Amino acid sequence: MELVGTVSLITGGAVRIGRAITMALANAGSHVVIHYRQSAKEARELVEQLCLHGLRASCVHADLSRPSAAERLMERVRREVGPVDVLVNNAAVFHKRSWWDLTPQDLRAELAVNLESPLALMVAFAHQRRAGVIVNLLDRRIVGYDPSCPAYELSKKALAEATRAAALALAPDIRVNAVAPGVVLPPPGKGEKYLRDRAGKIPLGRRVRPEEIADAVMCLIRADSVTGQILWVDGGQHLLGSAANLMPT
Repeated sequence: MELVGTVSLITGGAVRIGRAITMALANAGSHVVIHYRQSAKEARELVEQLCLHGLRASCVHADLSRPSAAERLMERVRREVGPVDVLVNNAAVFHKRSWWDLTPQDLRAELAVNLESPLALMVAFAHQRRAGVIVNLLDRRIVGYDPSCPAYELSKKALAEATRAAALALAPDIRVNAVAPGVVLPPPGKGEKYLRDRAGKIPLGRRVRPEEIADAVMCLIRADSVTGQILWVDGGQHLLGSAANLMPT
C-alpha cells in the first residue's frame, strides 16, 4: 500500500507504542489522526511536533470504554479529515485481577476497550465501502495462560480470533492483520528495574523497542498479499507458552 496522501487513524496514538506507530505512518506520508482518551497534552504536542516538520497530523478525543463512541469517532474523522485508509487498533487497558478477584465489572471494562471498540471501529471502517488496511495490536499472552490477568488475556485472545474472521469477511477490499508485542515498556509509574525483574525469559535475550513494533505494523500495511496474519514481535517469548506470561507490555 502506498501511504502518501492516505489518512490513518491510530487509537491511543499519542504515547508509548502508539506514538511510535504514529511517527512511522506520518513519516511515510500519511495524514495521521491521533486518537486519545486521557493523553490530551501528549496528543496535541505530537501534532504540533509533526506539523513543524511538514507532516500532516491531527488529534481527536473519544472514550472507547463506551463502544458506542467508536462509530462516532470514525464518522468524525471522515467528516473532518476524510475517509480512513488505515486503521490501527492500538488503544487498550490492562488491570491485574486474578481469577479469585475477577468481577463481571472487571471483565466488561476490559472487553469494552480491548475487544468491543476495536470491533466497532472495524465495522465502521468497512462501512466506508472502500479499500483499506486494519492492524490490531494484540499481546504475546494470546499463547498460553496467565492467571494474573484473565480479563485482559481473554479480551486479546478474542481480538486475535476477530482479526482472522474479519480478514476473511472483509476480503478482497480490506486486509486485516495483527501484531503481538512482547515486553516493550514498563507499566506507567514503574521503572526499568520492575521490567527487568518481571520480563521473564526472552529467547533473543533483549526486550522489544517500540520502533520495532511500529516497523512490524508498517510491514503489514505495505504487504499487499498478506491478510489474516499475526506477526509476533516478542523476541521469541510466544514459543515458551505460559512460561513467558509474566507481566504487561
